[in-house]
Amino acid sequence: MASESAWSKPAAMALPREGYFEPKRGRYGPIYPRTPACYGFSIIAKVKEGREDAVRAYGKQIEQTIAASPQALAPLKLHYLRWNLFDIGSGLHFQYMGIFDTDFDKYTEDAIKLFSATGITTVFTNLEGFPEDWKTNPEAFITFVRDHHCPSFLEYGEYPYVTADEIKKALRLKDAFSDMLDQMQ
Repeated sequence: MASESAWSKPAAMALPREGYFEPKRGRYGPIYPRTPACYGFSIIAKVKEGREDAVRAYGKQIEQTIAASPQALAPLKLHYLRWNLFDIGSGLHFQYMGIFDTDFDKYTEDAIKLFSATGITTVFTNLEGFPEDWKTNPEAFITFVRDHHCPSFLEYGEYPYVTADEIKKALRLKDAFSDMLDQMQ
């Protein structure tokens, strides 16, 4: 009998306030650890005055981009994104939560390359303090993200440490088996 795979048991990881146990230096600062939910970060930043409609329109633009080209964001190796707008009394704020398969440095570099190559901008341009030169100045982009990052203190994975590509492969295999069984009837 084969041993039980790591993905077969849900896992949770409590993280210290800093977001990592032992600092490991990446190209742009500490590398946050891979958790049962893979990699990710959360940003909370104030929305520029009068930019709520632009933020919401950008969400619609992403929806349309993915409808037209489902692989448009594939280089980012995303599992999911979640965006929220909320007012905490000092004005409208934006929250970005993303989970992906690469470390922070690689994700950020890939995002800048993707947006630069496609001409698509980032929703972050609607946030206070976001650098105007973000496409040519990755360090400024990264500084903004790190300054607005709120590290998780708990991350949970129902299927821990599984990449998006592995999930898609398993689902393709499931479909192939279903098709094969259908053919046998």
